[in-house]
Amino acid sequence: MVSSTEYGSHTWDLVLSVDHQYEDVGKEFKVTVTGDLHVGGLMLKLVEKIEKAQDWSDYAFWWEQKKCWLLKTHWTLDKCGVQADAKLIFTTQHKMLRLRLPNMKTVRLKVSFSSTVFRAVSDICKMLNIRRSEELSLLKQSEGTLKKKKKKDKNSKEPATEDILNLCNSPVSSGLPANSGLYSKTMTPIYDPVSGSPASSTITWFSDGSSNEQNCSILALSHPTCSPEMLAEMYQPRTLADKAKLNAGWLDSSRSLMEQGVMEEDQLLLRFKYYTFFDLNPKYDAVRINQIYEQARWAILLEEIDCTEEEMLIFAALQYHVSKLSLSSETQDSTCESEVDEVEAALSNLEVTLEGGSKSNILEDITDIPKLADNLKLVRPKKLALKAIKTYWFVFRDTSISYFKNKESALGEPIEKLNLKGCEVVPDVNVAAKKFGIKLLIPVADGMNEVYLRCDNEDQYARWMAACVLASKGRTMADSSYQDEVQKILSFLQMKNWTMCSQAASEPENVDMKPECFVSPRYTKKFKSKQLIARILEAHQNVSQMSLVEAKLRFIQAWQSLPEFGLSYYVVRFKGSRKDDVLGVSYNRLIRIDMATGDPITTWRFSNMKQWNVNWEIRQVAIEFDQNVSIAFTCLSADCKIIHEYIGGYIFLSTRSKDHNETLDEELFHKLTGGQE
Repeated sequence: MVSSTEYGSHTWDLVLSVDHQYEDVGKEFKVTVTGDLHVGGLMLKLVEKIEKAQDWSDYAFWWEQKKCWLLKTHWTLDKCGVQADAKLIFTTQHKMLRLRLPNMKTVRLKVSFSSTVFRAVSDICKMLNIRRSEELSLLKQSEGTLKKKKKKDKNSKEPATEDILNLCNSPVSSGLPANSGLYSKTMTPIYDPVSGSPASSTITWFSDGSSNEQNCSILALSHPTCSPEMLAEMYQPRTLADKAKLNAGWLDSSRSLMEQGVMEEDQLLLRFKYYTFFDLNPKYDAVRINQIYEQARWAILLEEIDCTEEEMLIFAALQYHVSKLSLSSETQDSTCESEVDEVEAALSNLEVTLEGGSKSNILEDITDIPKLADNLKLVRPKKLALKAIKTYWFVFRDTSISYFKNKESALGEPIEKLNLKGCEVVPDVNVAAKKFGIKLLIPVADGMNEVYLRCDNEDQYARWMAACVLASKGRTMADSSYQDEVQKILSFLQMKNWTMCSQAASEPENVDMKPECFVSPRYTKKFKSKQLIARILEAHQNVSQMSLVEAKLRFIQAWQSLPEFGLSYYVVRFKGSRKDDVLGVSYNRLIRIDMATGDPITTWRFSNMKQWNVNWEIRQVAIEFDQNVSIAFTCLSADCKIIHEYIGGYIFLSTRSKDHNETLDEELFHKLTGGQE
């Protein structure tokens, strides 16, 4: 008989690499192990071999070939599948990362490379004092959006290091767990509601020190210093396919940074991914409101979202006003309690929720659903670019519009009844020209039926437009948000109506303004600088009395009023189709868009969705809706997992409630967005 120890040993050698800073110690160590040794025991053996006394608690094994962390220290090597050829690197879980924020400032901070991106973003937002971290994610710039930059920047140097804010001393950055009670500090107002400047208690989000106070000011205040040269160097999408490139690089929220090829000192973009800004509060959201404002501002300057000339001038006027107040020292110490209530009241207009997640009060909603009845003009597109315009008597009841030859015939059968549930509502307004139009794209069996309504004045337009917007979401005018919607539309029209102001604008020569900082390059080419200054000052008259935070909120509100707001584009190929289409993903619907013309073909609402899944073998997303409607498509401009996560993410965000405080059901998020590859 031969003993097992004599016949052959069960031990084997494993070569481990260690990521350390000691010059007098080697980087590789050979450790003799057995298959039943657990990962924690392997760590202990390795640390004993290194013979250096230090805190190794942040270290873990990274398996190079399989691109995964061995974080379950109680698992054995056999259970993990580790064999002698495995390349294991003993490295820190928290590493330095550069993040470019929506305001184009770059911060450098220590982030967990082993946690899921969802949790890493949560920790980052705690460091930056941004509530509702679930609305944000990390974006890797795709090669398509960097090509233009590289061509133009061949001779230019990297940005100077002083442009980067170092936030590596905060608790989360140091590799310590985030303080779960951090948000309790928000009970103290940290945002001056008049000036918009951060109050001194804001610094408590960072460690003590004047440098952190300065960092916080930079994140909470707007500094519009862009130049035409800077804009020219940045990626500006020209087509829908170009816009699709902007959304190709979203990281998978269910996997870690390291698993997705992100290395130490890499630069990523921190952006608001989901356009549902829940519970915005100027008392606590200094940084959050400013960063949303900045993301909106750059989207408009880079023409990532389309707007009319009239709207561009409103955005320019609001930007000019924000920049003036941000640079003014007079507003820094002023406070006014009455304005707090006004700003908080305006916030209800900014909360965008899915159907079913809207605010409702049974006592406010009335049982007898109101109706609208009025003379409106119906515009029917004809051949040879001619339009037939005719006045009819329109009646809006529930979620449908019926129209009749005249008021007297309204008791009989209508000429046509239009069901607006699930339709697209597009404003067609030019206040200066007294044009108040509503474009309705109503889903039909073979696509979208276009209907144009023309109103006579602002009040009529606001009432009918608000009713159409609610009806498209399956809600009636009995909903408590109807009056809010009407007021929101009227306030936006009022901002456009600057030509009615009797107060004359200042002389352009006497104003220190760089208009090219406030409008997209298209308009700097179209108008001379003096013309732009005069027109921006004209528009500024209607917003000149606003406080800083109110101006930012109005800017966000105007951005939300644009027809394309909240749409993220992807190039897809639908099952059974021979050509590529663009899919627009929004907070409440999916839109199939013709890539050549940009016209919507079909809309599917999340409220009608029964289930969605992914066939990971052929990378195809399949979605099933009510009334036996089902679609399937493959994504060509990005991984199908990104669209799958977008849909699940919006469903997840619709479950939020103010009653739940700041706690998030992370497990539910991963269940809805993770998929099963």
